[in-house]
Amino acid sequence: MNRLSLEQELWNKGYRFICGVDEAGRGPLCGPVIAGAFIIPVEYPDWILKADDSKKLTEKKRLELYQRIISENAVHWATGEASAAEIDKINIYQATRLAMTRAIEKLPITPDYLLLDAMLLPSLSIPQKSVIHGDALSIAIGCASILAKVTRDQVMTELDKEFPAYLWAKNKGYGTRDHLLAIEKHGPTPHHRMTFA
Repeated sequence: MNRLSLEQELWNKGYRFICGVDEAGRGPLCGPVIAGAFIIPVEYPDWILKADDSKKLTEKKRLELYQRIISENAVHWATGEASAAEIDKINIYQATRLAMTRAIEKLPITPDYLLLDAMLLPSLSIPQKSVIHGDALSIAIGCASILAKVTRDQVMTELDKEFPAYLWAKNKGYGTRDHLLAIEKHGPTPHHRMTFA
């Protein structure tokens, strides 16, 4: 399967700055939701073809690709986040949209088309398409998913230093047995999403 077919179709229609957008952290009990935005160049470097849904990649491969993305001059990328407090205030779905919008607004150039993983951003006037399983079907969304996942893992590893009892470096904020036991024992932290029962 050609994972650049969506991009190629848009390039053929004259779009130049096609931006993949994806998020990480919708399911955990704590921490921010983080979005990645990645503009794929028409003259893309070969390594980009190795980018895939971040969940399918080993941690080593994911970090390797992340390093390529952030150090490659030919590409434009950004990340955006919405905090646990914002998630509680506006709900996880709207907070995900907020994180995605923030990532897109931080890009050094304005995209002329958005490919989003199972989401639309009606607040933006940029043409866009919601792609179910987009991180597996589009290289641009795959790169965005790597940016989001690695950035969020780094955030949770940093927060773990402040709250070591919850083992966030290991569980990344998901509701593992150890994490739930730590909440029972120590109570929630300011980084926990209070609306997640």
